[in-house]
Amino acid sequence: MTLAPDAVRSMFDRIAPVYDAMNRVMTAGLDLRWRRLAAAAAVRPGDRVLDAACGTGDLALAAADAGARQVVGLDFSPRMLERARRKSSAIEWVDGDLLALPFPDASFDAATVGFGVRNVADLERGLRELRRVLRPGGRLAVLEITRPRGLLRPFFTLWFERLVPLLGRLLPGGGAYAYLPASVRRFPAPEELADLLSRNGFAEVRFRLLGGSIVALHTGTAV
Repeated sequence: MTLAPDAVRSMFDRIAPVYDAMNRVMTAGLDLRWRRLAAAAAVRPGDRVLDAACGTGDLALAAADAGARQVVGLDFSPRMLERARRKSSAIEWVDGDLLALPFPDASFDAATVGFGVRNVADLERGLRELRRVLRPGGRLAVLEITRPRGLLRPFFTLWFERLVPLLGRLLPGGGAYAYLPASVRRFPAPEELADLLSRNGFAEVRFRLLGGSIVALHTGTAV
């Protein structure tokens, strides 16, 4: 299942009211810890930070808590941004597209993306845009769901491909969670994403598997 950008935007507008609750349920509350790890991996005190595809703003808040001097949260879903603005007035919330970031080159010291690159229409273009707005030596952290390995694979299949879409249908607007399993299946494996980062302007690329390998945290340095 591949959705056009306008359809993705509409989907996130619909699920905005249940997005935080579904994140907590899907991850047993671990998503907040993972966002803190992503922020800690990229953000240094005094940094100007971009959180792209920020959704309702939890990773942007983690970047601020990590000591960022300024945080900009960007998303193309107006309803997601409405929720984010309720959480902080200190963060600058921007309506924009990760594929065409409305910032000059080398504008940021660090950038983060939490569970967002999986939904862009052109992943490599999105990675190049993130590289463009980072200064040389700037740090990137990408947090994303991945296909698990080993013993958790059957559980993942049951939970994400069957139970999460079913739970989503019980919540207003949550029917869009039927899109989640397909988006994970077609997303590159961690090794492939690391290679894409290396080929699109990042060095020192590494990844760490979290949650028993259901989530990957990739980091890299802009060159």
